Amino acid sequence: MVATGRQRRQDARRDHTPDEDALRYDLRILNAIRQIIRAADIDSRKLASDHQITAPQLMALMVVVEKGSISATGIAKRIHLSPSTLVGILDRLESKGLIQRDRSADDRRLVWVTATDEGRALATRTPFPLQYALDKALTQLAVRERSQTAACMERLVNLMGAGEVEPTPMLEITAVHKRQMPEARRPG
Repeated sequence: MVATGRQRRQDARRDHTPDEDALRYDLRILNAIRQIIRAADIDSRKLASDHQITAPQLMALMVVVEKGSISATGIAKRIHLSPSTLVGILDRLESKGLIQRDRSADDRRLVWVTATDEGRALATRTPFPLQYALDKALTQLAVRERSQTAACMERLVNLMGAGEVEPTPMLEITAVHKRQMPEARRPG
């Protein structure tokens, strides 16, 4: 017996299960996440290779440059790192001559961090290509579309049960950095 077009469509619907769709979406979503992670890894390696500074070091340095003088605890809060993790980052920045640390005369537990001239120069000339590209692309979207994209990403985090996972340090693209970075050097 030869199947008619209608019968073939009914057979296809009967053979098609919702689980197959879920699997395809899972794979698409996971592949997209892997691409994002890979792009961030490549960006970070390029930063270290081209400028001899890691992404967390640059983030800490940029906060110091932006604030002028800030406590180590303040830096840790701004870039979402534990104070103990930040100590190693500050040690490396200080050994490179990019920052200076001074203990408060009033409270010896308080450490103030300021950028050196070399640190300020490095912070203003060192781009974050991936983040600038995203920032530029998002500004070209309508506000509603940006909001929906952010909501979808946050929902995905919750669906994956990753809501309690502390995010890796994030760089806030500041107006100060954008103003100081020459147009020709800005990525994107």
